[in-house]
Amino acid sequence: MSYSAAQAASITSRDNPLLKELRKVAQDNTAYRKAGRFWVEGDHLCGAALARGLKPAVAVFSEDFWPLAPVEYARAAIKSIVIPVVLFRELSGLESPAGVGFVLELPMDVTLQPLAASVILDRVQDAGNVGSILRSAGAFGFTQVIALKGTAALWSPKVLRAGMGAHFGLTLLEGVALDDLQALQVPIVVTSSHQGDLIQNLQLPKPCAWAMGHEGQGVCQELMNRARVHVRIGQPGGEESLNVAAAAAICLHASSLTA
Repeated sequence: MSYSAAQAASITSRDNPLLKELRKVAQDNTAYRKAGRFWVEGDHLCGAALARGLKPAVAVFSEDFWPLAPVEYARAAIKSIVIPVVLFRELSGLESPAGVGFVLELPMDVTLQPLAASVILDRVQDAGNVGSILRSAGAFGFTQVIALKGTAALWSPKVLRAGMGAHFGLTLLEGVALDDLQALQVPIVVTSSHQGDLIQNLQLPKPCAWAMGHEGQGVCQELMNRARVHVRIGQPGGEESLNVAAAAAICLHASSLTA
């Protein structure tokens, strides 16, 4: 079903104030913090947002996508606009622009849930890794992600793309200080290459908070000291280490199997 019956404003000027704001939110990794809004693009992310009951502040369509767009996109949005393909390309972070994007309100007043199954990100800096870890968290039943200071911006366009919609089902906190973790009432579990038992030999606590560390330095010593459980991931192939997103997937999956 297309948008033939839907209403949308047409904007053709590159200097339109709304488009200027959208470009900043769509292209600047941390602009969402000041704006209180973030940008997602493409059918998958837009559909995932709607499936979670989110209401877009603005739905943006390219002129060539507009006649083909699902009607529920415009119906859900507070405001819809249609812009020329060339202007949509300037907003897009994709090699092949998708033709549709949403501006969504950033969740406000998010508080740490002491008993939630959680993932702690300690200075994980690669956007792809962060997004992948969020996907694993959502897939394996973890509901809260706590990003310590120094971690990649959780609502940046690159992390959102890598998260593939996982953001919308998680409680996300960023800029968290180590001392704030005292509020957690679930045990912290970390991986280590030199201490702890192999993960397959352990009865993991459930719920728990898995701590995943910086790509090069790993989990900081203070967080190591706070952990109640240390585990090792066996690597019979002899590689020196695993990518943090791969390690997180293994650990979170192992937790999901714990009775």
